[in-house]
Order: sequence, then C-alpha cells, then structure tokens
Amino acid sequence: MAKTAGIVLIGNEILSGKISDANAAYLCRELRALGVEVRKISVIPDEVEAIAREVARFVAGYDYVFTSGGVGPTHDDVTIDGVSRALGVAVARHPRLVALLESFYKGKLNAARLKMAEVPEGSELLAADSLIFPVIVIGNVYILPGVPEIFRQKFEAIKERFREQPFFLRSVFVRIGEGTLADFLNDLLKAYPLLMLGSYPEFSHPDYKVKVTLESKDREYLDHALAEFVDRLPQDAVVRVE
Repeated sequence: MAKTAGIVLIGNEILSGKISDANAAYLCRELRALGVEVRKISVIPDEVEAIAREVARFVAGYDYVFTSGGVGPTHDDVTIDGVSRALGVAVARHPRLVALLESFYKGKLNAARLKMAEVPEGSELLAADSLIFPVIVIGNVYILPGVPEIFRQKFEAIKERFREQPFFLRSVFVRIGEGTLADFLNDLLKAYPLLMLGSYPEFSHPDYKVKVTLESKDREYLDHALAEFVDRLPQDAVVRVE
C-alpha cells in the first residue's frame, strides 16, 4: 500500500483570489514521483480554530500532513498556534531558532521577528545543516512556508525521507470517445480492481480523443493490465502507448 499525504493550504489570500497557489501542484507532483499518494488538499483561512480542526483531521487520516503558509512574523501568521492546538501541545520558543534569528538580524531582532522562533512544543528541526532556516516537523506534520520559492527549497532538502516504492505509469492514447471507451474501462477495472485508472478527454488534438492512464506499484500487474486493455480495444483504436 502507498503511504498517503494530505496538504493544508492556509491563507485568506488564496480564498479571496488575491494569489494563485503553486505549492499544492508542485507537492503533488513531487510526492507522486516519490511513491506517496496525495489523498486530499484543503484550503482554509488564517484562523487558529480552523487550522486546528483541519490539521487534526488530516493527522488522523494520512501518513504525512503538509501545511503551507502562515509562518511569518505578522498578525495573520497563526499556523504554529493552530497546529499546536490540533496536537494538544503548547507553543514554545525554540532556542536554536532564536539563535539563528539573532545571527541573521544582527541586533535588529524585534518581537515580531522573534515570533518565527515559536514552534509546537516537542518539534524537531530538519535539514538544519543545509537550510538557513530548518523545516519544523512534529509527529507527522511538516510545517512549510507559503512563499513558493522557499517552500520548494525546504521540501527539496527533506524529500528523500518520503521515498517509497514508485508508481509505474503507462499511457494509452485512443481515437475513440469516452462514451464508447467507458465499457472497456469498466471491464478492465473488474479484471484488475487494484489498478489506478484515469481517463482524460482531448477536444483539440487531431490524432486522439482520450488519454488513458494506468498506474500501479506492481509493474507486472500493470503490464498485464495494459496488454489486456490494448488487446480488447477495437482495431485501430490505439494511436500510441507511452
């Protein structure tokens, strides 16, 4: 079975449409490549109770939980408080983060900036040797910033800890529509119930009408399903297989 993940995007600016989130799509691609299955993405406001409720649900439901946003020095950066409440721990000032901030701001460390040294009590700091500011993790919750460049930098530093047996993917491009294709897909799933099967219509491509994707962590299982699927399709229906 694949390890599972949930992503919690935190920020009024996403819900209001002021910015477009880029972190969830990036993280979904990266986790998939690592063999982890993202099961849910949630977007919630900068509210402690909302964060606490959602993180608590995700912690109970998925192997890994990633939060994005709400970890800066301003009034609306309340992710640490929300995660702490979800896990039933206090907010504590981490001495190593205090030292990092003192070194970075060189005598200009004020109360607002010092807020970035606060963590859920019992948190671990990851990649402290390779990042200016380490990743905060407590239990199965990984607390990441909302700024895409920093989000990616931090995930890159810890990504190998999530590597699992990979997903194997094959794609079949067909020139018949989904209405005709549906019965073939249903029959394939009856024969291979553990197969992850996707169907994506294309309305403007001159060569094919639907891209069908077949995925499994068992390469042999996937190969057998692919061969049977292609063999069952009408003659000349398949444009290409990748």
